[in-house]
Amino acid sequence: MAMKRNIQRRQFLSALAGTAATMPLACMTGGRAVRRDRPNVVFVFADQWRAQATGYAGDPNVRTPHLDRLASESVHFTHAVSCCPVCSPYRASLITGCYSLTHGVFLNDVCLGTAQTSIAEAFAQAGYRTAYIGKWHLDGHGRSNYIPPERRHGFQFWRGQECTHDYNHSRYYADENTTPRIWDGYDAMAQTREAIRYLAEETRREAFALFLSWGPPHNPYETAPAEFRRLYDPRALVLRPNVPPGMAEEARRDLAGYYAHCSALDACIGELLGALREQGLAENTLFVFTSDHGDMLGSHGERRKQRPWDESIRVPFLLRYPSRLKPGRVQVPINTPDIMPTLLDLCGIDIPRTVEGRSLLGHLNEPPTEADGALIACYAPFGEWTRKQGGREYRGVRTNRYTYVRGIDGPWLLFDNERDPFQMKNLCGRTEHAALQARLEAVLRRKLEETRDEFCPAETYVRRWNYLTDETGTVPYKP
Repeated sequence: MAMKRNIQRRQFLSALAGTAATMPLACMTGGRAVRRDRPNVVFVFADQWRAQATGYAGDPNVRTPHLDRLASESVHFTHAVSCCPVCSPYRASLITGCYSLTHGVFLNDVCLGTAQTSIAEAFAQAGYRTAYIGKWHLDGHGRSNYIPPERRHGFQFWRGQECTHDYNHSRYYADENTTPRIWDGYDAMAQTREAIRYLAEETRREAFALFLSWGPPHNPYETAPAEFRRLYDPRALVLRPNVPPGMAEEARRDLAGYYAHCSALDACIGELLGALREQGLAENTLFVFTSDHGDMLGSHGERRKQRPWDESIRVPFLLRYPSRLKPGRVQVPINTPDIMPTLLDLCGIDIPRTVEGRSLLGHLNEPPTEADGALIACYAPFGEWTRKQGGREYRGVRTNRYTYVRGIDGPWLLFDNERDPFQMKNLCGRTEHAALQARLEAVLRRKLEETRDEFCPAETYVRRWNYLTDETGTVPYKP
């Protein structure tokens, strides 16, 4: 069955690329068989970069020329979703291919366990060299503490730290050295230089899977390099129509800094892609750009993430693989747990049994249906969306057209995102939309059944996982 599946995979990829299928090649490297038909992987993800904030997505303000070019060369997943749009829960789902109630990370600053096979372990078992550079936020032992190899979930090369947003004085640890180092200057640029060095020096023999995790454009917004801050005058920015007038001044100020971070990272993308070309790696490298979640930035009068609106849940997702995939747009939603199986499938690696997401490899050319909707959730409000700030538990589905969200007390939100792209008209509970709401409710119920989610109050899950939270529902953490 595995051989038949691999043959079908190669035939499918060849059909997408318009080339003939080829049989795999292999060579021996240090006693290990390395599949040379498999691509290298460079997975780049930012923190809090919403899908709307790129030139190719139509933002009238931001300057992202390198990403715009990358989008023209990539498979663009137009409806990529962060299943639980906050840092640690997203990262745990990325690493395991599972939903939060399976891996247990539905709050920030808790430790991801080892019950599931990680994406790095899957790559390593297939003969890949694995590497991680940047922000981790899955260890739960203090945001500045050393993370030992046994808690890195299979990543071998290591230049990381748990969490910091002090971008101009950012610490990290290298491999097994327990003495912290400081990134030189703006950390995203230094991390990108380290990734380029890795490409040049560490990847001559084995296929590699390199994950590069940036902290920006997450707040503080005003700390991007000056040359990029000068690009944006808050007074000249065009706001989204769903930003209320009372928040306009704050939104413009924050957006100017946010966009400066975005443009700085765009420059990093250009450097990284240039290095891949110089090293002769561009054609056979599967390059992904995405983010862990978005940022409300004043839309609907809200700040930050965790909320169920598009500015929070939708993220960029570009996948470039020149030797195998034609550029194009995919409207079938890709959810966070789908990333791991999709990447493994593209690389010809068996998907571990512990994975709950699905590979979208066979769905790239299919029209989306409501059943393809991505599950979105807040399992426990905390941090920057506590109950005092209006935070609440919710479950919902984001299809390619609709958003439907239910709270503990019943249906909450329903948007037709095609007719109402800024989600300003809530259709929930309206008689004329009852049939649509019932259909989406049925989709949501199926998603909850598939993920064994009983939709309990937050306290149920906090007790079940023995987490200690403060009065706001947040896990206290050491700096």
